[in-house]
Amino acid sequence: MPILVLLCMAAVAHAGQVAGVVVQTSGALSARTPSGAVKPLQVRSEVESGDTLSTAAGAYALVRFIDNSELTLKPGSTLVVEQFAFEDGKPEADRASFRLVKGGLRSVTGLLGKRSKDRFAMKTPSATIGIRGTTFFLEYLSGKGDIDASPGLTPGLHVHVGSGGISIVNSAGEFRYDSGQFGFIKDAQTRPVKMFTNPGMIFAPPAAWGGADTLTP
Repeated sequence: MPILVLLCMAAVAHAGQVAGVVVQTSGALSARTPSGAVKPLQVRSEVESGDTLSTAAGAYALVRFIDNSELTLKPGSTLVVEQFAFEDGKPEADRASFRLVKGGLRSVTGLLGKRSKDRFAMKTPSATIGIRGTTFFLEYLSGKGDIDASPGLTPGLHVHVGSGGISIVNSAGEFRYDSGQFGFIKDAQTRPVKMFTNPGMIFAPPAAWGGADTLTP
């Protein structure tokens, strides 16, 4: 078999599985592959399982996944797409695992989350998030060099459920939040605090995107 064909086959074998596509950006967005290569992303760029996505200061980015779920990253955010797999007619193979390293996001459930809720996980340093047919917002502040963080928020994980519900799991146990509720989880050993007013979370993608949910204090 020609060497060129072998090289092409090897490249395909090592390529990540396509998980979604960039739909909107308002600034610089990049992806770091598992091999360490960094590539700039723009509208219509593919996002693959294993990619670490990072938004620059001032930049929102919307990614639509192959099951029509959406994640919108706030400026100064880093998110790892640990695994994403979805195929019509094969719910047993569904997998959606993300890890928010820093910053914030809005998550809108798609087909995978509707048929395989137990196979969705959004990990953060303070807790892992599960879904119940949901739109939710997260913002994690480390307290060190948080770019474009909502001013006045305490370091830790802040959550808001726009619709549906979420579960919060950490070393302190499992807790639930329902539509309209806000919450705060200081760290992985601390029980969540539940509240009914916004403690200061801000999520405001460009108005030109149209129809996007927003959060203001």
